[in-house]
Amino acid sequence: MIFKADGNVKLEMLMHYIIWKCKDPTTLGATKLNKSLLYSDIFSYIELGKSITEVSYIKRQFGPVPNPKDFLQAKEKLQNEGKIAITKNLYHGMPQHQFVALERPDISMFTPEEISIADIVIEEMCQKYTASSMSELSHDIIWEAAEIGEEIPLHAFFASRIGEINEGDIQWAKSQAKQLGMGH
Repeated sequence: MIFKADGNVKLEMLMHYIIWKCKDPTTLGATKLNKSLLYSDIFSYIELGKSITEVSYIKRQFGPVPNPKDFLQAKEKLQNEGKIAITKNLYHGMPQHQFVALERPDISMFTPEEISIADIVIEEMCQKYTASSMSELSHDIIWEAAEIGEEIPLHAFFASRIGEINEGDIQWAKSQAKQLGMGH
């Protein structure tokens, strides 16, 4: 896998931004942070044709997460630079890593469209979903098809949008197959 330095920086900055926007640390544990990153990237990919962070996502027990190496590096860098604090507390009787932004994030590397997408995801995820319901939401047909530890490309999430195949879809598939030398 090719390692994109800008992807790691954008992951770090988006992580910081999400933590900053979720003011109440009890509303944002590790699960919700991971899912907020995932859905920001998915919706950006759908709307803009590319993810915000450019990192890969891996199947884990509780749903797709950013590549753990990238996630841990970004989290540790933010913590070591004093931009965030992380505590482990009990929340509704369950252990939860809680994140607090200690300074305003730098969002200059994001486009207004990317920030708008992230804001919508943050509002939905931090205010309307629990960690459990977010995990459940991410356990879709794409997650089920992958093996634990397997990379799940963002374009695969298009397949989770189940709908009827129409004549236009069939014609498009035939033209793609013909271009690839598979059609006659």
